This record gives sequence, structure tokens and C-alpha cells, in this order.
Amino acid sequence: MQHSQLIEKITQLGFQGFKEAYMRQTEDVSYDSLSFEERLYQLLDAQSIFLKNKQIAMSRRLSKIKDKQAAIEAIDFSAARRLDKAMFHSLASMNFIRSHQNIIITGKTGTGKSYTAQALANRAIMDGFRVYYVRTPSLLEEIRIARIDGTYTSLIKKYSRFQLLVLDDFGVSPMHGDDATNLFEIIEDRTEINSTIITSQLPVSDWYNYLNNNTVADAILDRVVHSSHRIELEGESMRKLKSSLN
Repeated sequence: MQHSQLIEKITQLGFQGFKEAYMRQTEDVSYDSLSFEERLYQLLDAQSIFLKNKQIAMSRRLSKIKDKQAAIEAIDFSAARRLDKAMFHSLASMNFIRSHQNIIITGKTGTGKSYTAQALANRAIMDGFRVYYVRTPSLLEEIRIARIDGTYTSLIKKYSRFQLLVLDDFGVSPMHGDDATNLFEIIEDRTEINSTIITSQLPVSDWYNYLNNNTVADAILDRVVHSSHRIELEGESMRKLKSSLN
């Protein structure tokens, strides 16, 4: 069989990773010392890695995460922030998702709540989990519109299928009408099935009053607050620190 025929067949099958690895093998004489099985394994492994990276890239796009470069390795664990490094790296194992647990990240403006949440979300994507990021005000607006145009059920199903949902900026805008109930519906549909990360400037102790609906507040706090890992960020605004260094 001619080399060109083999390349054509691999191309037809869409084995891009396999093809690139095969081309490397044909151009590098060091591969000649490997057995047939070893070379075949490397080709199959290259295809597997290619497919995984392709899936990760697609998951990143669909996640709507704003900061796709946010990384756990870049998080500031300085003493002033009082961020428990051991606890955080335990969360980075993603066992909280496997156990259907939640995380609440609180702190003043600029302390890195969103970055921390997105760093965990990016790691989750790398580990193969389905992830979605949304600002809480945007989610509530989306639900209001869905109730009007008749797509509410589909919207609930959409949010229920993500293994990790990041609700950023909880508490930055006032609750209106049925907002608290709508938020509860999203949370209820995910409880003990999937995981949620909530970031908020409001201390958890203020959530009850903020929700402005005693019955719903009790239900939300029962399902989220009392069964979540808590990260309370302190210290100076990270934005101010970065601007002072520039």
C-alpha cells in the first residue's frame, strides 16, 4: 500500500490526531526502534488526546465563562486573603461535583470572587464536566422572558443538565416580583443532582433579608447555604493592587 493511500484513508476517517502522529512517525527515524504495537499505541493515544482537547475547546465555548484563562495556579494565597490553600486544593480535585455539593464564595468588590469561581469552573471543564457560567441578574432576566414567551420549561431543563453552574454576582441588584421564586426553581432542580458555585458581595447572613420572601429564603438557604463549602475572601481589592503595579 502506498503512503499516500494510507494518508487519504486516515483523512477520510477524520482521525486528525492519528494523522498528525503518523506523519511525525514517518519523518522521525527514532520511531523505527519501536515495535509495531508501541507505534500503534502512540497513534491511538494521539487520537484520544486530540478528541479530548477538541471536546474541552467546545465545552469552553459553550460554558460562556468570561475569563477562560482563569487558573487555580494563578490564585493569590497570600495571608491577607485568608484563603485556605489546603481546602481550596481539595475542592480543585472536583470531588465536590462528584458528590453534588455546592460552593459559596463571598467577599467585597474586587477581592477575586469571580476569578476564583471561574478558575474552578475552567478546571472542571478540563476534567470533563459540563459547565455553565451566568451572572445572576442575567439569569433572572432570562427566566422572566422565558415565562412570557412560553419557554420556561425548556430553560429549566437547560440549567439542570450542567454538572456545574456558576451563579456570579448574586445580590448585586434588587429582587423584583417573582425573582426569588424563579431562583429557587433553578436551585431546587439541581439540588443533590448537580453542583452550583455562587459568588456574592453580600455576607451569607444577609441573604435571608435580601431575598425578601421568607418562605423561599428558608428553602434556598436550606438547600444551598447549609450544605456548601464556604470561601470568604478578604484583603485589598485585586483590581487596585494590579493597577498600582502598572
